[in-house]
Amino acid sequence: MIFIGGGVVARDLRMLFGVNDRSVAAEEAFTNRQAQWQAVVTTLTDHLHRVADPAFDVEDLASPRHNILVGHGVGGIGKSTFSRKIDAALTHQGGRPAQWDAPFWPIERILPLRIDLARSTGIDFERVVLSLRLAIAALGRPMPAFDLALRRHWERNHPGEPLEEYLRRGRLFSRFTNAVNLPQQMQSTLADVAQALALPGTVGGALGQLTTTLVGALRERRRSVRALAGCARLADILEAEPDLETLSFATHLLAWDLAQLPSTQQVIPVILFDTFEDIGDRTNRDLERLLQRIVWLMPQAFFVITGRNRLQWAEDGLHGQLDWTGPAAWPGLADHLPASRRDTGPAQRQILLGDFSPEDCEDHLARRLSRDGQPLIDENLRHAIAARSHGLPLYLDLAVMRFLEIRRSGRDPQPADFGDFPALISRTVSDLTTDERHVLRSVSLLDAFSVPLATQVAGLTHDAAALRLSERPFIREEPSGLWPFHLHQVVRSAIRHAEDHTEDRWSPQDWHRAATRALAALGHEWRHGPQRDRTMLIDCLRQGLRYGSRQRSGWRCATTRAATRCCATATPWSRARRTTGISWTYGVTDADHCRLKLPDSPVRRTSAG
Repeated sequence: MIFIGGGVVARDLRMLFGVNDRSVAAEEAFTNRQAQWQAVVTTLTDHLHRVADPAFDVEDLASPRHNILVGHGVGGIGKSTFSRKIDAALTHQGGRPAQWDAPFWPIERILPLRIDLARSTGIDFERVVLSLRLAIAALGRPMPAFDLALRRHWERNHPGEPLEEYLRRGRLFSRFTNAVNLPQQMQSTLADVAQALALPGTVGGALGQLTTTLVGALRERRRSVRALAGCARLADILEAEPDLETLSFATHLLAWDLAQLPSTQQVIPVILFDTFEDIGDRTNRDLERLLQRIVWLMPQAFFVITGRNRLQWAEDGLHGQLDWTGPAAWPGLADHLPASRRDTGPAQRQILLGDFSPEDCEDHLARRLSRDGQPLIDENLRHAIAARSHGLPLYLDLAVMRFLEIRRSGRDPQPADFGDFPALISRTVSDLTTDERHVLRSVSLLDAFSVPLATQVAGLTHDAAALRLSERPFIREEPSGLWPFHLHQVVRSAIRHAEDHTEDRWSPQDWHRAATRALAALGHEWRHGPQRDRTMLIDCLRQGLRYGSRQRSGWRCATTRAATRCCATATPWSRARRTTGISWTYGVTDADHCRLKLPDSPVRRTSAG
């Protein structure tokens, strides 16, 4: 990033290296998100008030936690960009986007740290904890209780490897300008404790002796260690096996150390965990459990988590997989807040990072590429791309790349050049299980669906995959609808029409079998569903016949015939005309044709066998 006139302008190198014309300016445009930024300001302000309350106690391990905000959304919606902008806005005054309002509190009280949990970064829990300690090293003060536990963990798990060498090799020195102070601060802690215990040294083999003697002194409440005696759980941590489990609980010591700082040096750490979906899945929550402990055991820190999915910590069903679960523990993360908790903080701590408005899409495209201060993409083309994006930022970025690719070929891009992008498929399915991918492709055939209908269309015998898929951010919900769920339009179009390069892509025969299952499932919905009325019949016919009319001629006959058979067997067509208002004529000839007119659609002519 470079700083111009107090603002931050991020040059998009990928775009700049995609064109020979040096007069073209490519900027990493950031659009809108004022409402989401306001949610950050509101919840962080509430958190600051809680921490300032005289009754606040960092050693309280029972009270509900309100120190978290979750931003979730479909892949490509701009979650990581949002996370980076929050980090920049809390780091310095010039880092805040111009459209974001200034917060009411001085950012000097805030100590931000952003950690990308993407698998590609190679992050692990030990590195997360080290990053947290290195950020706090900027305060220039030892964290004695935590540093003792960290030094003990390091000596046991990295024998013969100096911490300084690890930090240098892991390039943490280059990221944290004050990282060089951490080894000195830890050594200062050891020296102070050794002096208080009247021990001769603090290095090498003396660390084990120092720890043993310190634990004994803490148990005996000796006055010589009164500076650490107030940390009630220090001795327990130092006696435990120094593994990752113990290191996760040791973050409580770091919270205690921060609380001991003089009031003039008090800061609020704001930890931003990005790409949270990469830390595991529903059956493997080991890393998630360790990270949750940091959030719970550091109640004065504020955490902003961004990922594809809602955080499930408020669900009672996770008891046993995570340490703290349920709406009583995490009131703001629950879908429906307990009545006794509604007045304790902002109603909802999970916010959806949704699609851009049409105006924001066009503004984004106008500022993405420019020449001499004027948008490189003309207004008509911006309007066409914005309409086809349905507000998805990833689509806009892919469209900009295609725009440059077409210009390199020597012709002017036209609206027809911007359809579906295969990259949307790979981004959407990257963290789905095999069954979830199967259900996703199956329901892309439907305008709307329910969990039972999705399971039938996918040909599965259990609802688990459809239930999990329904919780994904690219699935939109309308609870009042006959079938409450539908796919994000851009995602659906890409899955249906873009060239699929994933390993488990479907063949034409797979799509044909899914189409047959879909139409059979719609017929089953009418024949055996709980609601057999005019609305159900119209919707079943509309989905089946609309799908059939969209298919290639080879499929059109089969799909229309299947729709006719599935629904007509349950309802005579004379009754269907009276009940639904659908005009229908059917001739029994070798080239059977059916002419239909749905109440809200144009007349279509399709073939049926």
